[in-house]
Amino acid sequence: MQKGRKRKHPQLPSSPSTKSPTSSTKITGVNDTADEPYPHYHRPTPEECRAVRDDLLALHGFPQQFAKYRKEREIQKFSDLNNSDGNSMKLEPLDASDASGSLQNESVLDGLVSTILSQNTTDVNSQRAFASLKAAFPTWEDVLAAESKCIEDAIRCGGLAPTKASCIRNLLSCLLEEKGKLCLEYLRDLSVDEIKSELSHFKGIGPKTVACVLMFNLQQDDFPVDTHVFQIAKTIGWVPAVADRKKTYLHLNKRIPDDLKFDLNCLIFTHGKACRKCIKEGGKQQKEDSSGDSCPLLNYCENSNLKKKIMG
Repeated sequence: MQKGRKRKHPQLPSSPSTKSPTSSTKITGVNDTADEPYPHYHRPTPEECRAVRDDLLALHGFPQQFAKYRKEREIQKFSDLNNSDGNSMKLEPLDASDASGSLQNESVLDGLVSTILSQNTTDVNSQRAFASLKAAFPTWEDVLAAESKCIEDAIRCGGLAPTKASCIRNLLSCLLEEKGKLCLEYLRDLSVDEIKSELSHFKGIGPKTVACVLMFNLQQDDFPVDTHVFQIAKTIGWVPAVADRKKTYLHLNKRIPDDLKFDLNCLIFTHGKACRKCIKEGGKQQKEDSSGDSCPLLNYCENSNLKKKIMG
């Protein structure tokens, strides 16, 4: 990474705004006071969010693993513009290489189960587990009809197989009982609050999983808080030191502009895996620190002790 001089940041088009005017920050069952846990804590500012996005983009480029989801958001944005107010607009054709990475074959239910399998494991292992599950059971009806032990065997490489298998079976069983079919595409027509209410009542589906489905599979503006995002947010002072993950989620979704949430979340997640200096338990990270001798997030730490920690 370059030091001591300004960099020209690569430009990305802003992420599309959501279809629903409903704020994506409210969790069903949480009162309005809890919806904004730190109303007088004014970080991060919109300017700071954009600067961090640009710095991490210059350092990492946009993460390839999330490119197909970004393309889907662009497609949705163009579709919404084309259908708004009954006006038709001529859209430029997508590049063939971009279109090939879209989510044409990934359903909302696929995305939800994939997110369940990603809990407490690596990306590689969770992807293997999902591929193994789909290979063993081509349809979700096949999964529901299978014995728990068979499902566990299929996803064992992803870790916590009994717990995850139970969660998946419960999800499918409840979905079939309540909706009559194993499909979550109906969520696309609901508001963000309604989506959260629908998904949160399934046992084992927590706020982070719901937020991931909102952002990646439903093209809504939300900001999931996983371990990497949580630790970096605390390290650079975007939330008070006493904040837990739930309040960090609520606070960041209030403070971060919608048009920056997708890019910023993907980049902070990627940076958290690559840069040991930003993680409290950095000594346990096995991956090589790709940020060189200096981390760009050092510039956003107001506390000198935190700066010393990142600098090592």
